[in-house]
Amino acid sequence: MRDAKVNYWACGIIHAIGMVNFLFDSTQKPHVKASEIYSWFGIAESTGSGKSRQIRDLMKMNYFDTKWTLPSRMESNPLVWMIPVNGLVIDVRHCPREIQEEAYRKGLIPYLP
Repeated sequence: MRDAKVNYWACGIIHAIGMVNFLFDSTQKPHVKASEIYSWFGIAESTGSGKSRQIRDLMKMNYFDTKWTLPSRMESNPLVWMIPVNGLVIDVRHCPREIQEEAYRKGLIPYLP
């Protein structure tokens, strides 16, 4: 039998990463109910969500955070593509190619759309 604390933290990590990547949104693929994750780890909802909150607070994780966005979700994360141009924040996907290339060279976007 695994140490209960390991299950608490493992569940919290899975929940935290799933949460910032919209794993619990039934309109997304893949998706799962948070309650199923708690059940897989054999822990109470309050314990799993509490550990998830601790991890998200500690790691400063939130929705659309590009540091925690899965590569498969990168294209659908609108914040990945927002860059400042002349004091305005714009979606680089709607810019001319040369601006996109410059944003990529500067490390402002993960790849050329």
